[in-house]
Amino acid sequence: MNLKEVKNVAREKMKGYCRVCPVCNGIACAGEVPGMGGSLTGSSFKSNVEDLSKVKLKLKTIHNAKNPDLTFDFFNTKLDIPIIAAPITGSAFNMGGALTEEEYIDSAVNGSLDAGTIAMIGDSADPTLYESGLEALKKVNGKGVAILKPKENEVVIESIKKAEETKTIAVGMDIDGAGLITMALKGTPVGPKTVEELKEIISSTNLPFILKGVMTKEEALLAVEVGAKAIVVSNHGGRILDHCQSTAKVLPEISKSVKGKIMVLVDGGIRSGVDVFKMIALGADAVLVGRPIIFGAFGGYKEGVSLIIEDMKNQLLQAMILTGAKDLSSIDESMISIEW
Repeated sequence: MNLKEVKNVAREKMKGYCRVCPVCNGIACAGEVPGMGGSLTGSSFKSNVEDLSKVKLKLKTIHNAKNPDLTFDFFNTKLDIPIIAAPITGSAFNMGGALTEEEYIDSAVNGSLDAGTIAMIGDSADPTLYESGLEALKKVNGKGVAILKPKENEVVIESIKKAEETKTIAVGMDIDGAGLITMALKGTPVGPKTVEELKEIISSTNLPFILKGVMTKEEALLAVEVGAKAIVVSNHGGRILDHCQSTAKVLPEISKSVKGKIMVLVDGGIRSGVDVFKMIALGADAVLVGRPIIFGAFGGYKEGVSLIIEDMKNQLLQAMILTGAKDLSSIDESMISIEW
């Protein structure tokens, strides 16, 4: 099995839902929500990819970074790479259903582990999908993260308790899911959270709490205030708000405002190991990857997921060698130029 074969199989299995384009940039699928596209015009999805492409690497080859260290410490769990599979549910209504929800989750969780990293599992309007995710993590001794939708507090806290029983590494909330059309269609109330509501949720657990969906420095500082241990700079893949800023563009300001106070993760438009390098140079500690993981799962189950991640790892390694970065902490804004 190789990457070309994985993508060809994925393209066939996802026909009518995703074209698995040569460049996954949100143009062909604009407005396809539910589905794999971005909201309305698809501008937010497209901007994530476009703006990241405007970040350029500076080639340097006179240095001693011959064997870069790619390892990343994620809440006392050592990962081989700073890449984590993003929390994704909805195989049936977003991806065509060629894989059952259980098959997709198992592929993401086990394929990530085989590649030296972990996956996040997601929540949805259907509570059985979250249960399936927890079951997959239980089988691997909790080596993953449970991310919840911004439902009513009592529902969220109950779900956190289930994650604790599974012994997950961390828990969190994709608060940017507050406006998901798919949730509304299923009749499940979700919405924004106040500072007080977040404090109640976070104080209910001793697990590290991740707040996903932060797009301004003001809300990054609020995440620190409410006790979150990590944020994910994310606009939900451009699927919730049209004409939203890209994650690459807002990341530097957000990172500078909270660096050292909280772990900074980011997603949105990341398609290669070079993109991972760019996001770290812009201020991230690590990244979440979504659509490439989907293609890997549909194209080759856990082996496909592992192959996708390993390919990104090799690309990141090459980028670090050719820019003089001996480890992740060495990657900074001096190694890139920005053309926006």
